[in-house]
Amino acid sequence: MEGAVFTLPGLDMARLADPAAGFFFAMLRIGAFLIASPAFGGRYCPIPVRIVAAICLTLPVLGQADLPGAEALARLSVVPLVMAELALGLTAGLVLTILFGAAAMAGDRIANAAGLGFAMQVDPSIGGQSPVVAQIFSLAMVMVFITTDSHLIALRIVLDSYQAVPPGRVPDLTTLAAAGIRAGTAMFALSATLMLPVVAGLLVLNLGVGIITRSAPQLNLFSVGFPLAIIAALVLLWLTVPQVTTGMSGITQVGTEALQGIFAPADEAR
Repeated sequence: MEGAVFTLPGLDMARLADPAAGFFFAMLRIGAFLIASPAFGGRYCPIPVRIVAAICLTLPVLGQADLPGAEALARLSVVPLVMAELALGLTAGLVLTILFGAAAMAGDRIANAAGLGFAMQVDPSIGGQSPVVAQIFSLAMVMVFITTDSHLIALRIVLDSYQAVPPGRVPDLTTLAAAGIRAGTAMFALSATLMLPVVAGLLVLNLGVGIITRSAPQLNLFSVGFPLAIIAALVLLWLTVPQVTTGMSGITQVGTEALQGIFAPADEAR
């Protein structure tokens, strides 16, 4: 057959519209969680890694949740649903970030009490400067979070949230706000438990140095107090490593329980 043209059958793109739209809609919650979470949300985690992680974590959701199609997502009424998905993911990630801030706060207070507050360095997680001790505590917090497999538990909770709060349902905003307030309250309490042993020891040392300098004025604070405070802080940090890591493990447990509390009301209501 001369002059005949053979063509391959074309792909019906209309059939891919609904799965693609549902996929991107389901990825909103997981993507927002990864952006706001402490392990993936830092600047040390490249954006392509977050995108690939969000795509891989969204794949199991496709067969678990009833996702809207392309026609439903093309309407203006979908805007509140998109905002609800982003709010759920951001709240879950920010709750963990706030709780993990207890470690950085404890390190900052210890550095100021020991006279190490001037030892500032660029923090890659926030892009600003913070004391070196605070950065060590923050990195240790992330290390404990990963080594105890708490990051897998957190991701499992977020994936199970698609059954507790199906996509397309607007969550209770008061529940989300209450979760953030509780996380902020717990952050101060948890930071106090981490820094109390070292700060208490430094307080006793400063009282002793004050008494000595009062009785012997030639032993002034700058020549005696600062070196002793720095050495004592390093020794106390070394001695309290087991207690600090145990406290950080408790923070991860509190964080996973807080994530469950975000989605529990919707699950109970259903």
